[in-house]
Amino acid sequence: MATRARRSPGGSPRRTLVILLLLVIALFAGIAGTTAWSSPKGKWTPLLGLDLEGGRQITLQPIVGKGESVNKGQVNQAVDIIRNRVNGNGVSEAQVSTLGSNLIVVSLPGNPSQQTLNSLAQSSQLAFRAVIDSQPVQPAAPTPMPSSSGSASPSGSPSASPSGSASPKASGSQSVSPSGAASSGANDVLPQAFKAETSSPSPSASPSGSASAKPSATPSGSATPTPPVQRQLPGAGQQPTSASDTAWASKTVDEIWVTNNLVPQGTTYQELYSKFPCTTEAAKGGPSLEQWREVAARAPLDQPAVMCAQDGSQKYLMGPSEVSGKELSDATYGQVSNQQGQQTGQVAVNLDFNSKGTSAFADVTKRLMTFQQNTPQNTFAITVDGQVISSPGVNQPITDGNAQITGGFTNSTAKTLANQLKFGALPFSFKELTSSQVSPEVGGDQLQKALIAGLIGLALVVVYSLLQYRALGFVTVLSLIVAGILSYGLVTLLGTTSGFRLTMAGVTGLIVSIGITADSFIVYFERVRDEVRSGRPLRAAVETGWNRARRTIIISDAVNFLASAVLYVLSEDNVKAFAFTLGLSTIVDLVVVMMFTHPVLTLLARTKFFGGGHKWSGFDPDRLGARGVTYAGRGRVTIADRKAAAGTAAAQGGNA
Repeated sequence: MATRARRSPGGSPRRTLVILLLLVIALFAGIAGTTAWSSPKGKWTPLLGLDLEGGRQITLQPIVGKGESVNKGQVNQAVDIIRNRVNGNGVSEAQVSTLGSNLIVVSLPGNPSQQTLNSLAQSSQLAFRAVIDSQPVQPAAPTPMPSSSGSASPSGSPSASPSGSASPKASGSQSVSPSGAASSGANDVLPQAFKAETSSPSPSASPSGSASAKPSATPSGSATPTPPVQRQLPGAGQQPTSASDTAWASKTVDEIWVTNNLVPQGTTYQELYSKFPCTTEAAKGGPSLEQWREVAARAPLDQPAVMCAQDGSQKYLMGPSEVSGKELSDATYGQVSNQQGQQTGQVAVNLDFNSKGTSAFADVTKRLMTFQQNTPQNTFAITVDGQVISSPGVNQPITDGNAQITGGFTNSTAKTLANQLKFGALPFSFKELTSSQVSPEVGGDQLQKALIAGLIGLALVVVYSLLQYRALGFVTVLSLIVAGILSYGLVTLLGTTSGFRLTMAGVTGLIVSIGITADSFIVYFERVRDEVRSGRPLRAAVETGWNRARRTIIISDAVNFLASAVLYVLSEDNVKAFAFTLGLSTIVDLVVVMMFTHPVLTLLARTKFFGGGHKWSGFDPDRLGARGVTYAGRGRVTIADRKAAAGTAAAQGGNA
């Protein structure tokens, strides 16, 4: 007859305890890793919320032009978007509310970065616009060194001219050569499908109609920008046939440019393109560069637009938007992978369009393919907040609805942009009206009192366990300690990785969880004791009792977790913190009771003290009122059965 090797009865619980120990080590190793390599550095203590640590409070005011107004619905929409942006950036426990009819107050815990503060107020309306024309922005001319004679050479060459002005080569052609199509600062999008433009702002590439430049007799004492020579785009008086048509240049600008006092009535987009500044120096003596960008960010999507690259190195005249942020279904960020699937270290923002956006994006790229490569009209610009963040050229149609913005992104800036695009554009851009540091509302004294209250509750649970379960109560104490270690580690790690901050509401959730955890132990212990009362030996009672208690514990914790999840979804601000910590503690309770309490009790049942039913073990059959003779299998009887049998025999002997 074949025999089976019996598994060591002590292997399973010991293995479970080892796995739990490894999980705890991994948890605190993760915390150690955040303190060493995370940016910003992690801490060994939980991050505290606004009510315990204080933070920064800013008041935002919408930026509106003449004739524009803000209604309550737009303000409420902005509150929801700002709240999602804050949470998406990993800042937890922020408070966003309205003040008056159109002001929004944002309270952020701790010391938020300037990048986080700036991301709150930006509209972040994404638009894909076909480029009609683009040109590099010439830097300010360097200040020349005066000659020993005090006069400049009359030579017309750039090196001899004290003013630093170059003599561009004459060109009567109105077409832009590949060397003249510049995209300085532009980023590649989907490198396998797009080819970025190259920049070569040489004098010979400038399509100027003049060929001479007069030298200055006296060296200038300050650097002045040299305005680029604008060429007249063809198509005046014609109706545009597409967003790439140069006929848009002769159209009159939208009223938003006039009402904000940037250009006079009747200005064409060609003239706006010539006047639009891309640097602070170019904007001197008139509206600031920020004003130009703010109006550009609010320009109608169905009209042409003029914007500059983020670094101010390139200026663009673009047609109406053909794909907007409304057609985005998702925006994420991550590292770029090459064709072999290996990460290149370059960070990108990934865009996924819905069906409408996919179709429109495919039509745009197909049309741009009809223009000569390395020319402005073969490119399109991706604009956000009045600036061009990328201007790729097209060398094949894109029909799958996926785009990738690459360039000078870090993980932080890519995450910020992805969140701004994912959660939608604000109905208006906002400016920071006030900014102030706020002190803790509760403070360390109240936190100390709350912790003392929690310790008192914990002590009462321990006393009750020792009185009710005697030595078995120490299993409850150890289980609560393990649960506390896991909860502390998780709250601390989440503070660095997810921005979670512990508020008074969160502390309350952790205190309430002590009762939930103790309840699971009581259910389990009472099930085991019921099995002992029925006459089972302790080892069998532990397993049978666990099989029955496990279902009850899981159902109870599932109900608690469901309640906390619903509360988290439907609530705001501090109530979310309570619901989160309550749900987190419920998960910890399941882990502890399954991976610590049950294995430990299984091992204790094999000892003489507990398995033999010592009167201080908590499993004394006499104290529990165990039944009489019960068959235990293979001719064995329980301790209580033997005592009952011995008592019967003694009584019979006495009667004899």
